[in-house]
Amino acid sequence: MGKVVLVTGAARRLSGLLVRRIVHEPQVDRVVGVDVVPPEEPVDGAEFVQADIKHPMIARVLAEHRVDTVVHMDVTGTPLGRSGGGRSSVKETNVIGTMQLLGACQKSPTVRRLVVKSTTSVYGSAPRDPAVFTETMQAKSLPSGGFAKDAVEVEGYVRGFARRRPDVAVCVLRFANILGPRADTPLAEYFSLPVLPTVFGYDPRLQFVHEDDVIEVLRLALSDARRGTIDSGTFNVAGDGVLLLSQAARRLGRPTVPVLLPAVTWIGSALRTVGMTDFSPEQIRMLTHGRVVDTTQLRETFGFTPRHDTAGTFRDFVAGQGPGLLEPERLARAVDRLSEALPAGNVKE
Repeated sequence: MGKVVLVTGAARRLSGLLVRRIVHEPQVDRVVGVDVVPPEEPVDGAEFVQADIKHPMIARVLAEHRVDTVVHMDVTGTPLGRSGGGRSSVKETNVIGTMQLLGACQKSPTVRRLVVKSTTSVYGSAPRDPAVFTETMQAKSLPSGGFAKDAVEVEGYVRGFARRRPDVAVCVLRFANILGPRADTPLAEYFSLPVLPTVFGYDPRLQFVHEDDVIEVLRLALSDARRGTIDSGTFNVAGDGVLLLSQAARRLGRPTVPVLLPAVTWIGSALRTVGMTDFSPEQIRMLTHGRVVDTTQLRETFGFTPRHDTAGTFRDFVAGQGPGLLEPERLARAVDRLSEALPAGNVKE
């Protein structure tokens, strides 16, 4: 018999894409999606169970369906829909939901594989960070709140689960900022602003991963027939290369407004009141100091090479956006002329 795969957070768009990708996999017998609300677009061939992973009933779902593979996608920085609650609701799902899910997995005799969607935000963003983070490095300054802190707690619970159930293959995938033509992440919301607030004096290095590569690496993580030689481990997932924030703004045709850090914090609060869901202090630190990770283990140990590099991922994201206030070509020419007129180092793109 094939695998019985349970996907949490099934009502979210990225989880729905994963369900569509794996439902017809030869090695997958059944796919069970779980969320507090039904998905907007049901997937033919997949089952849906309306359940809250924060509730003990998740153990009954695992038992009734004899689930052997769990893909935990319900670790996110945004509420489910505009009526999905605020930050406290998101934190409860991320942390309490993960604890309840892992407790159910620990007691389940059928579960043999756990795949967890995490984030490179666990490394934080600080002025003395290394140029590139590897999976064995610790954050110079641990995230103090928001989604990043949730992810640190989630990974701690997952490590504890792995010690208690050494018979279960546990794979943690730390994704860089996820973008694509229809991305709905906090960073995508930021880049969708008509004018981008930036931190005066900083031009951070950013790294992206394409949503198509996200789905593919998740598919491979639950597979027995991939090129990698181990089933367990923690892996950074990101496209090759980096983009400076100024380069990203230039390619979008978005003007930037450099402001001092206290003002950026105030702007973040104002943006949350008009619908942006996670312009948090951690987000501000990332847009100040940036973050870059090494993906050697992903390629050499896990056996996956992303098809899209950082620049290509951002290009696809730009293609899905409306026109900016300024045409990218005109903005580039203006910056070049200004750079020629002023001493080197005084102008940022």
